Amino acid sequence: MCGRTACSLAADNLRRACAYRDRRGQHRQPEWVGGERYQPSYNKGPQSSGPVLLSRRHLHQDADSSERVLMDMRWGLVPSWFKQDSPSKLQFNTSNCRSDTMLSKSSYKGALLKGKRCVVLADGFYEWQQQSRGKQPYFIYFPQMKDAMEKETEGNEEWKGWRLLTMAGIFDCWEPPAGGEMLYTYTIITVDASKDVSFIHHRQVRAGKGMPAILDGDEAIRKWLDFAEVPTQEAVKLIQPTENIVFHPVSTFVNNIRNNTPECVAPIELGAKKEVKATQSNKVMLGWLKSSQEGSPQKKENDWPKWTSRFTYSPSPKKTSADVLQQWLGKQGQPAVKKHKA
Repeated sequence: MCGRTACSLAADNLRRACAYRDRRGQHRQPEWVGGERYQPSYNKGPQSSGPVLLSRRHLHQDADSSERVLMDMRWGLVPSWFKQDSPSKLQFNTSNCRSDTMLSKSSYKGALLKGKRCVVLADGFYEWQQQSRGKQPYFIYFPQMKDAMEKETEGNEEWKGWRLLTMAGIFDCWEPPAGGEMLYTYTIITVDASKDVSFIHHRQVRAGKGMPAILDGDEAIRKWLDFAEVPTQEAVKLIQPTENIVFHPVSTFVNNIRNNTPECVAPIELGAKKEVKATQSNKVMLGWLKSSQEGSPQKKENDWPKWTSRFTYSPSPKKTSADVLQQWLGKQGQPAVKKHKA
């Protein structure tokens, strides 16, 4: 399942990171709807709000369905048919939606068949591996080009910074029975875990839980969002596990949802104490963490830590996320983590 994410880009840079080409081939940035509500965070959980992409036509019937907008929605879908006076009275968890039941469960079926498809945005998401001494958290994200953090620019230039993780979601709009402001909410679709990350939560996979359905590339995003051109039956074919992800272990500091600093995503040494220590491999990041935590809990995007190549993507068709993690652990003088069979 997906129960915790990070999305730390500021509102303007989030727009730039979501740039796309519309049906006419024009380069565009999605406009914010209610962007003043958006708050970056290193530690988002269900019931908090987060950024999603959706087709502009959901808001304006005469709009081109290929045009996109950004909205800050609450995580945890409240069906439009819910009749209670408060979303808090919803008796079931709708933060995740299993792909194998999304067309049969009433909470999601209606919205999905009406084309209410969205893309949930994040730097990455967290998963916990059950171990004898407790649970070890990992941060999971798209492979990044080397030195991506050094390439963030301002203005309308092409975005070359952090590549956002794009997860398939379903949204709905609930109106209080007594009237009032419409509430937009979403759920993240989940699929069976890919082979690379199945060792992290293989027990959860056997229990019927998995990882977010990740849309890899703008063509997949376009098809998922453009409900007027791509019918539901075609769109759901995009919901598949992906191998194009990498990960690293992080501190149990992230376990507490109230902790919202860069330390949540900082890599740690496995086999060492859980708190982040100044070692040869992470002293650059730790120096950045120390300076950034002296001020606002939100960082500036230009100050993102310069992660070393062991956490970034170097083109190699055979390199997997498990290999990246084992390489990093080996450099720390620690035994390599064994890759479990799915």
